[in-house]
Amino acid sequence: MDSNTGLFFVLGGFAIVVMVVALGWLFMRANRVNLTGTKEGEKPEWMRSTPPSETLAATKADGEGITLFDEDSGEKLAAPFAEQIEDIVLNLMEADPQLKKHKLDFGTAPDGGLEIWVDGKSYRAIQDIPEEPIRAAIQKAIDIYNK
Repeated sequence: MDSNTGLFFVLGGFAIVVMVVALGWLFMRANRVNLTGTKEGEKPEWMRSTPPSETLAATKADGEGITLFDEDSGEKLAAPFAEQIEDIVLNLMEADPQLKKHKLDFGTAPDGGLEIWVDGKSYRAIQDIPEEPIRAAIQKAIDIYNK
């Protein structure tokens, strides 16, 4: 073996050791990345382990078992937390004779935001909904969800 071949093996071995150390360091750092902004071992608010009781009741009634949200045919879909809030609102509306006559659905707008559909008309914000009792029911559902 000449000196060039020996040097080649030494440099190659050194490069392999450096790559293994770098990959090990990357794997160790990857386990420490916190994408949720919470303390280690805690779940963020939006990551609920159990859906609200209204969602559980609706999915059980539909024979869906336990799911994150109740999906009915023909319904527009929104983010799971918005669908859970929708389930609470629908439950509140069902219990109120004044609100029971209205149809409500949360959906995802083309830009990815939330659309609130009331009686077939789309609203981008709660305050844009003309019927105050519906606005109040949505706000109450949000408060219940946040507890």
